Amino acid sequence: MARTTTDHRLPASRAAIEAVGLEKTYKAGRAPGAPKADVRALDGVTFAVEPGIVFGLLGPNGAGKSTTVKILTTLSRADGGSASVAGFDVARQPAKVRTAIGCVGQKSGLDPMATGRENLLLQGQLYGYGGRALEQSADALLAGFGLTDAADRVTKTYSGGMQRKLDVALGLIHRPQVLFLDEPTTGLDPEARAEMWAEITRLTREEGLTILLTTHYLEEADQLASRLAIVDHGRVVVTGTPDQLKGELHGDTVGVELAPDTPSNDLATAVRLLADVPGISDVVHEGRTFHARAASGASAVPSVLNTLETWGFTVASVTVGRPSLDDVYLRHVGRSYAATASSVPSEPVLEGASS
Repeated sequence: MARTTTDHRLPASRAAIEAVGLEKTYKAGRAPGAPKADVRALDGVTFAVEPGIVFGLLGPNGAGKSTTVKILTTLSRADGGSASVAGFDVARQPAKVRTAIGCVGQKSGLDPMATGRENLLLQGQLYGYGGRALEQSADALLAGFGLTDAADRVTKTYSGGMQRKLDVALGLIHRPQVLFLDEPTTGLDPEARAEMWAEITRLTREEGLTILLTTHYLEEADQLASRLAIVDHGRVVVTGTPDQLKGELHGDTVGVELAPDTPSNDLATAVRLLADVPGISDVVHEGRTFHARAASGASAVPSVLNTLETWGFTVASVTVGRPSLDDVYLRHVGRSYAATASSVPSEPVLEGASS
């Protein structure tokens, strides 16, 4: 499927983050953890983030999100392209970038034998802060994340949700201009995830912080991101607001699942039959599951069922729904998000160090 190519750049004075044509290949090697074959992690990633918003990088594991963040946070160098964060070039001015950002990796950067308060004070001291001002900042963050009562407990006793909140607090202790959150809610239970979403929203709305959020959760990107970029196999395939991207898909999504005993060599016939149903368009399939667009899904379903059953197909289920980010992904990538997530290789993750 043809990929969308768009000039995503903003004037330098407006962009809190800008990536232009980023390329990165992980070479095969014998070292522990090295890929067995060359992996093209980034293939010309381009996007820009305006100040004071949550910008989502959405894609399945292995799409290139963590590699992009590693480059933007100076933890890795790109093979090609350029990038700037908070007005500083990540390759030529890495020290200034590091001072201007907070970074929360997928893995926790906490010292498990130190208390929550001690973790925050140490992090602040690494940035050159100290005294009463640092203590007040630590107290404010502990209160903001609901950790005051646990502030003087060692963090190995914290729940997963509490540890993740403290990880984010570490990234904020020096009051950065830009915060990078790499898969911040992975492994959290629904309640802890909802609490993290609320805090991320507050940071942008009340404090004007720019946040780059990587996630493989469709719902998370839809809920939090003012704008997002969908990443697939190391490329940005489309950018926009969640509502804008869903709004481009007019009408309804119609899903059809055929019976388990449907011969695989009959699936191409089913695609052709569905494509000929009046009001149906953009038919794609993954195995026995078919996805299509319809101006009115409810009106199209009787014709869909009649056509398939007339030709001897047994329909297991039919669904009709409004466009979702999964449908956006399907349109631009040519396969569903779930199918992509199960087929892409993993990429090196951003290790947990919130500094």
